[in-house]
Amino acid sequence: MPEKVIQVDVAGAAPAYERIVNAVRMMLVSGAFQPGDQLPTVRQLAMDLGVHHNTVAEAYRLLAQEGWLDLKRGRGATVLMRPYPSPTPEAQSQFARSLDELVAKARAAGLPQGAIAEYLDSLVTRLRSGGGK
Repeated sequence: MPEKVIQVDVAGAAPAYERIVNAVRMMLVSGAFQPGDQLPTVRQLAMDLGVHHNTVAEAYRLLAQEGWLDLKRGRGATVLMRPYPSPTPEAQSQFARSLDELVAKARAAGLPQGAIAEYLDSLVTRLRSGGGK
């Protein structure tokens, strides 16, 4: 089976470990990694991304705290079966704020409303076809 590649743009305003967490979380949620799969070792991913190994270790620790990974010294990071929690009102409110901010950033960057709406429609279609809970 071919090895899955974790691609992360570590340049930018957000800290590299946050970008790694977001990229891996997206792969986990999309099903690119299944329970029982091994992620690349901390050192291997650090070399692949050109970051310090502590950056990747922090990202993996955060994903483990969220319940996505089992971290064992010498065995690496294994993907866990993770049930989706029930959303809290705070989580729903934060999601709505974040989405509003993201749409505002897209508009400020010049993306037309129609293009944003088309992307959101395609995202909803993917979610309804099994790309999410």
